[in-house]
Amino acid sequence: MGFRQRLPRRQRSRQASDALLAVPLGLIVTIVLADVLSPRGVPLGPLLIVAPAITASFAGPVLTGAMGGTAVAALLGIGLIHGNLLGTLYFDSQIIALLVVSVIVTVFRYLQVRHDRELTQVRTVSEVTQNVVMRPLPRRIGPLRVASMYLAAQEHAMIGGDLYAAVRTPTGTRLIIGDARGKGLTAISDAALLLGAFREAAHREATLPALMSYLEHSVCWNLAEPAEAETAGECFITAAVLDIPDKTARAQMVTCGHPPPLLLRHGQATALSAPRPAPPLGLGGLSRPDYRVDTFTLEPNDVLLLHTDGLTEARDARGVFYPLAERAAAWTDESPPALIRRLRTDLLAHVGGHLADDAAVIALQHTHSQFPTEPDRRVHEPHPSEETAATVRRGITTL
Repeated sequence: MGFRQRLPRRQRSRQASDALLAVPLGLIVTIVLADVLSPRGVPLGPLLIVAPAITASFAGPVLTGAMGGTAVAALLGIGLIHGNLLGTLYFDSQIIALLVVSVIVTVFRYLQVRHDRELTQVRTVSEVTQNVVMRPLPRRIGPLRVASMYLAAQEHAMIGGDLYAAVRTPTGTRLIIGDARGKGLTAISDAALLLGAFREAAHREATLPALMSYLEHSVCWNLAEPAEAETAGECFITAAVLDIPDKTARAQMVTCGHPPPLLLRHGQATALSAPRPAPPLGLGGLSRPDYRVDTFTLEPNDVLLLHTDGLTEARDARGVFYPLAERAAAWTDESPPALIRRLRTDLLAHVGGHLADDAAVIALQHTHSQFPTEPDRRVHEPHPSEETAATVRRGITTL
């Protein structure tokens, strides 16, 4: 949130606090009048403590302390009106008690304001870090309409080990979605390393296998030397990289141990599972990975949903996993932004508002009204619009 957005909000908050000051002030006046007009022997002065206590709920420490001082002054006024109360042990103990409680309330309010200020600074730094490490995806990338969502599991954090990015190429758009093992700063560091390597190479590597080999080489040395010796050999990043051309419906994908995307079409959610996925990035040192390119058809009005396992492994209070495919199948007619909004609301309701793992989602849709027919494919296979339901369920074919 920028400075220009914060300033009007602070001004509105200050105006609301000034208006609410009438409540404790009115209580002080009411208590003083009731004490003066009530029969002798019915002390109402101790009730004045409610004034600073109420003020602390909406105002800062300065106004809270001022309201506490006003309450003490009002109690002294009651003693002056009655005359014979000042100097008595009973009345003096009331004044001391009111003064002590007012100071305590003011101090606690000051500590709370300082904590809120520190928390705001942490969130601001987290927001800046997220925008630097994982730049927000635009609503339009070439002919693609795009929407994304990131939910961090760690409290007060805005970024974790999940990652996604998109890069334009001369012929289309390349996207990556991944999940670095673990949580905290180590996972964020691994995710940042992979994102940097992807942004550097995605626009110049000719083929997806070449790109994946570059990513494997870039991250393997870093993941092979973790900060904790006991985790050596256990650090890796699952990822899926897609190449979506601008002018054809044949998209390509390489999967490295990542959950398959969902293709949403005509009320069905089809998992684009790779027949022979490569191992996660960072484990290539164990063997030379064989990056097989899988193809699938992304027609106009189809929605492609890329996600991390933070969604499919999210559980409710009874331990039931979130039924992503089932829910997404019911929303195949939604645009990417509307689909992301529905997923966010439904997912948080399923888990009770708190995720156990980071979750990242990208929804995209081609905006071309139609694609030209490919002559070399028309002889050997039916046009994509004539695919059978069985072919759609099979999802992808391996090159």
